[in-house]
Amino acid sequence: METATSDTNPRSLIASDRVIGTDVRRPDGERVGTIERLMLDKKSGRVAYAVMSFGGFLGLGEGYHTLPWSVLRFEPELDAYVVDITEAQLRDAPPRSPEGTDPSQDRDWEEHVHRYYNATPYWGI
Repeated sequence: METATSDTNPRSLIASDRVIGTDVRRPDGERVGTIERLMLDKKSGRVAYAVMSFGGFLGLGEGYHTLPWSVLRFEPELDAYVVDITEAQLRDAPPRSPEGTDPSQDRDWEEHVHRYYNATPYWGI
């Protein structure tokens, strides 16, 4: 009998602390940033957002964007989460702080960010 952890049927669960620090890349493999924090919906338990850092050097000059979780997909070949976003789209994206308190306090901002990334809101899934 085959187990759920065999190579033909790998488990899809991952601990949140293993997601933090994972690279975010474009489909061509170019590095965009790093996942700094996950935002969870308290009621459903779903991951709603990933807060991504980008730019800067040694933590100086870094920017942060909160991406709807649904725009990211894990690519084992890259060992990274992939997002199809251009440099211009990233520059124009709604920025947020790494503290992660912003989305839960501002539904208008959440709706804006989902429209910006053309993502289905996590509360409507």
